[in-house]
Amino acid sequence: MVLGRGGRRIPASRALGYVFGYAVLNDLSARDLQFARGGQWFYGKSLDGLCPAGPVLVTADEILDPQDLELWLRVNGRVRQHGYTRDMIFSVAEAMEDLSRGITLLPGDVIATGTPAGMGFGQDPPVFLEHGDVVEAEVSRIGVLRNRIRFEG
Repeated sequence: MVLGRGGRRIPASRALGYVFGYAVLNDLSARDLQFARGGQWFYGKSLDGLCPAGPVLVTADEILDPQDLELWLRVNGRVRQHGYTRDMIFSVAEAMEDLSRGITLLPGDVIATGTPAGMGFGQDPPVFLEHGDVVEAEVSRIGVLRNRIRFEG
C-alpha cells in the first residue's frame, strides 16, 4: 500500500482512509550475501533493484477491500506461490494500526504486507532464482510486475 495521509496511532477502523493506493511489490533477497554474513538480512535486502514495485498504482477507491485480492508469483511461467490477501496474518488495516503505534507514517510511505507460502528458500530442497529468470508477481485488480533477474559480477 502507498499512504496518502500520514499519522500516528491510527486505529484499524480508520486505517484504510489513509491509503492512497495499491501496487505490486516484489521483495527480492540476495540470499548468497545474506548467508555469507551469518544470516544478516540488511545487505541481502538492500542492493539496487531488489525491491521493484509497480507497474501501476491503483487508487484505493478502486479496491474497496484489500483483503479480497488473489496473489501469484511465477518464475519462467511456472507458479511458485499462490494465495489470497484474506489469509494474511495481519490485515492491511491491522498492519497500519500496529506500525503506527511506534512509527509516524508519512504520505508516500510504502508498506509491504508479505508473501504467500512457497518462497524458494523454504522449499525442500531450496530453490533460488537464476540469472535470466523472469519473475512475475501478480495481484488481482492491480496487475503484473515482470522483472528479469540479472546478476552483476
